[in-house]
Amino acid sequence: MIKITALAGGVGGAKLADGLANVLSGDQLTVIVNTGDDMNFYGLHISPDLDTVCYTLAGWANPATGWGQKDETWTVFETLSKIGAPDWFRLGDHDLAIHLERTRLLAAGFSLTEVTHQLCNVMGVKHRVLPMSDQPVRTLVHTRDNRQLNFQEYFVKEQCKPEVSSFEFVGLGEALPGKAVVTALEECDLVVFCPSNPWVSIDPILKLGNIREILKKKKVVAVSPIVAGKTIKGPAAKMFAELGIEPGCAAVAEHYRDILSGFILDTVDQPDVEQINRWGIIPLVTNTIMRSTQDRVQLATETINFGLSLPPKG
Repeated sequence: MIKITALAGGVGGAKLADGLANVLSGDQLTVIVNTGDDMNFYGLHISPDLDTVCYTLAGWANPATGWGQKDETWTVFETLSKIGAPDWFRLGDHDLAIHLERTRLLAAGFSLTEVTHQLCNVMGVKHRVLPMSDQPVRTLVHTRDNRQLNFQEYFVKEQCKPEVSSFEFVGLGEALPGKAVVTALEECDLVVFCPSNPWVSIDPILKLGNIREILKKKKVVAVSPIVAGKTIKGPAAKMFAELGIEPGCAAVAEHYRDILSGFILDTVDQPDVEQINRWGIIPLVTNTIMRSTQDRVQLATETINFGLSLPPKG
């Protein structure tokens, strides 16, 4: 039985994870999700990337935004705003219920992996979704005006406006990948990097424990989150530019070049194929923009077929 392990974070990553889930059975797919952007807000443990992936796989996601829940209501948030409480991070009523239950279960002694499993069961998610670690890792964004912002402050409160100078993953030295994470990577036939931000969605996972060394022995393909020099969703292209790297799919491939077997880029980026080939990475050019479920399924199918056709490493 073919087994696929996907690394994901954010809306783009969740969309491809959903495509993979539509063509693979529950015991064929594991999705490992970034938790570097987790935070505590109003005393609640909030896991934005985990929620985005789980809501998407469950069919609960807001189709207009890709994050949050559909048919959301905002009574609690509106009251918080009315009484002058911090309201920069929008918490819908339905979303709030998930944060309350996650926090309750964590306080009762369950691990984040166990809590995620329970929440997935409640949502009807048939595929395995794993947080990258049960220990906290927090992404700090260092800005050119000498500030240190946790990722949600940068992403939501500041709306990605500050110029980035570097990233720091606090707690990385103490955190370990979950046992199920390591097993999923070691036992799978193919690892897929979903079209997620390389800097703040995939790198926190890659920097955990010996994950990078495991991946150097596996077939690994990445789908570019950057098309025609721009990000479909999120600040990845802006981050590349502010770090002095020309944003483009070639920059993404180079970021992962020591562990990639193959790289999937959009048809508009065909000119980058030559450079990617020179790095010893096998490219696949196709449509990578996922506007519909059919697009997600098509890209997922092509990703699986392409990845499995790649020669084994070593």
